[in-house]
Amino acid sequence: MITGSIVALVTPMIPDSLDVDWDALERLVEWHIEQGTHALVAVGTTGESATLSVEEHSRVIKKAVAISNGRIPVIAGTGANCTREAIELTSAAKKAGADACLLVTPYYNKPTQEGLYQHYKAVAEAVDIDQILYNVPGRTACDMLPETVIRLSEIPNIVGIKEATGDLSRASFLIDKSPQGFAIYSGDDHSACELMLMGGHGDISVTANVAPKLMAQMCEAALNKNSEQAHAIDQQLLRIHDAMFVESNPIPVKWAVSQQGLINDAIRLPLTQLSEPNQVKVLQALKAVSLV
Repeated sequence: MITGSIVALVTPMIPDSLDVDWDALERLVEWHIEQGTHALVAVGTTGESATLSVEEHSRVIKKAVAISNGRIPVIAGTGANCTREAIELTSAAKKAGADACLLVTPYYNKPTQEGLYQHYKAVAEAVDIDQILYNVPGRTACDMLPETVIRLSEIPNIVGIKEATGDLSRASFLIDKSPQGFAIYSGDDHSACELMLMGGHGDISVTANVAPKLMAQMCEAALNKNSEQAHAIDQQLLRIHDAMFVESNPIPVKWAVSQQGLINDAIRLPLTQLSEPNQVKVLQALKAVSLV
């Protein structure tokens, strides 16, 4: 099981052309390994999956796997609102050598719970790789209910869920009712500490992009049930958690990482660069935790 601080990695881009910046991607992966990040997600929501072509998508995953070279696990974002496309992306991720795949619920379509079950079942049966469900109704207009998650957890290669509602009562239900070995990950940095102290297994994190060492330390403390240490670190990070969502993710986090000198803040339309008033807020938060 993959556990701990799992960074939802930004995809660096070159200004003007907005092509993927492969050199910066290598710097980022190496930095996260050095800082103690436990695993990474390539081309998730924070990695601008919605604006990368299928070819780019697959190449970023392949590059991340090659750079990490087995030092930390790589989870590939391969979700889509078309089941055939999700199978295609998941197959490409397996071929690239990813350790697991993260599949967001189909967005815009608004499938029924039975539709969700059949969608994930089809992908799992088509591609023999560990698969993690991803529920983030605030972005997808689709909420996968806990009962559906438990039903899907019986499929052997569906091994976990990124639950991004921030609803700890829902997380508690999933922890109690899911089979042993099924991982419950937070997708909400604000509530991740509590979820892990309750018995969850990690945090697929936006904040980890800018504070990887602190996030790794917080996750380790929470997983070891050292609540005092985990809460102390989480309190330090609270302003960062807030700052990363002053505008739509990944706008603030890309700008924040650029201030650390690791990437440019280039971002693809329809997202735009962080507004000047919010730049002030994000910079203040970074300085408060000595991240710049």
